[in-house]
Amino acid sequence: MAMPRSIARRSTLWIALALFFTALSAHADRPAGARLERLAERIHAQAPNISTRAISAAINAYFHVRQRSLTDKPLVTVVDYSVPSARKRLAVANVRSGKVLFYTYVAHGKGSGVKYATRFSNKPGTDASSLGVYLTGRAYYGKHGYSLRLKGLNADYNGAAYRRDIVVHSAWYVSRKFARNHGRMGRSWGCFALSRKVAGAIVKLIRRGTVLLAYYPDPRWLHSSPFLGAPGN
Repeated sequence: MAMPRSIARRSTLWIALALFFTALSAHADRPAGARLERLAERIHAQAPNISTRAISAAINAYFHVRQRSLTDKPLVTVVDYSVPSARKRLAVANVRSGKVLFYTYVAHGKGSGVKYATRFSNKPGTDASSLGVYLTGRAYYGKHGYSLRLKGLNADYNGAAYRRDIVVHSAWYVSRKFARNHGRMGRSWGCFALSRKVAGAIVKLIRRGTVLLAYYPDPRWLHSSPFLGAPGN
């Protein structure tokens, strides 16, 4: 039986109103201008190795993803690959409070460089890290212990992450002692490898639908990503 026109119109109206107020709420929650700058500076004060540009990009990416209804959790993870691997360059922050929950080391892929990550790839077999915005997936137990699946949202830059098995996992070659002895961290096959001391806690916190940004000041990527401009534009 066909739905009466009056009921169909009311149904369409309610759907339109619901979508409008959802978008309005997301826009209202989005920090703008000076507030976004203060939020980035607050996070930077707690994670000083990570540039405010990387942090601002991560915040913008978070709100783009949220506007697309892909996340409802106020967490963002930022990795600043312009920082050498022997220094802390990963932070997990709450975008509402600006509190940094983790600030730690992370290894890059063998194909990206030795001490510094300077080359990035989305291709299988390169063992390189990939730039871009990721959405976290399910956690699982694998050969590296408690690990985390990732979905790349920038098709040309990290869209093959799931197929390449680019994940967050623990590694013996990521530690203060390793950095002290070698002047750098060990390298992964493109994964975000963390210290065994914090990997499990970070995976548990950011699993299932939070935003992760792998940042590097590459002009081509910065200007092409749909997730890095001011949200709402």
